[in-house]
Amino acid sequence: MMDNVSLIEMFFLSGLNETMNQRVALFSLTLLCYCFILLVNISLIMTIILDKNLHEPMYILLCTFCMNGLYGTAGFYPKFLWDLLSPVHVISYSGCLVQALVLYSFACSDLSILAVMAYDRYVAICHPLEYHSIMSKPRLIKLVCYSWITPFSIMATNIFLTSRLKLCSPYIARLFCLNWIIVKLACFPEQTTINGIVAYITIIIYAFHGFFIVWSYMYLIKTCVNSIENRGKFMQTCVPHLISLLTFLVTILFDVMNIRFGSRDLPQTFQNFVAIEFLVIPPVMNPLIYGFKLTKIRNRILGVLTFKTK
Repeated sequence: MMDNVSLIEMFFLSGLNETMNQRVALFSLTLLCYCFILLVNISLIMTIILDKNLHEPMYILLCTFCMNGLYGTAGFYPKFLWDLLSPVHVISYSGCLVQALVLYSFACSDLSILAVMAYDRYVAICHPLEYHSIMSKPRLIKLVCYSWITPFSIMATNIFLTSRLKLCSPYIARLFCLNWIIVKLACFPEQTTINGIVAYITIIIYAFHGFFIVWSYMYLIKTCVNSIENRGKFMQTCVPHLISLLTFLVTILFDVMNIRFGSRDLPQTFQNFVAIEFLVIPPVMNPLIYGFKLTKIRNRILGVLTFKTK
């Protein structure tokens, strides 16, 4: 009966052990980074919410994108800042599972939102006359709900399966909790078979998201290459999406490769940097990319900064 119940009530995070001599500098830098993430994302969200001219599908999806960035970073930065000031780096068993759920669902939601954005740009450029009927308000609400609820439900299933395992070690050699790291602590590897199957199904689902996004933009490039008007639309609205996609995929790929195949001989500092890339670069870069590239948002922000009413 006890095989299905974890006896561990606390996890020890050892990812910071080699960097404690610089913890004051790290705390200051991390706090500055998190404040900047909050500033740029909230600024973009409020700009879109308050300006009725920006209540269009593309900007609403961008607002959703930034909200998801705030959700994901909230699952990491407050706890990490606390650890930097604490001599002991621990997290409760339930807290660890919740953190893993937040971080995984954040990453999967990002990919889902990018897929919906790619679909939106496909309709806008390839079917402009039907755009408003296809991307109607009810359909947009469904797409936004899909991009949030589906990843959360899939990752909640993964976390539930992990919660059934009996674990034999409370030590996690990371800065934060990840589902697969917890699964690897299982006392009986044969019990993790279902976890592995569900994890690979999840990877396949989101790999299809990635393929859909790549196919969409390849089709758009092919469509736009012979049309000056469509080429302008593509450069204005699709290039930010592509930059966000590349940023996200590169950071996630580095982290996945490090988790699955990373060597323990690599310096802990390097492993930490690779691990937190997806929680630093996309949340910082995405609002800046869209804020500078999309004309309506850029003009609105400049109008607020110069106290002009648009």
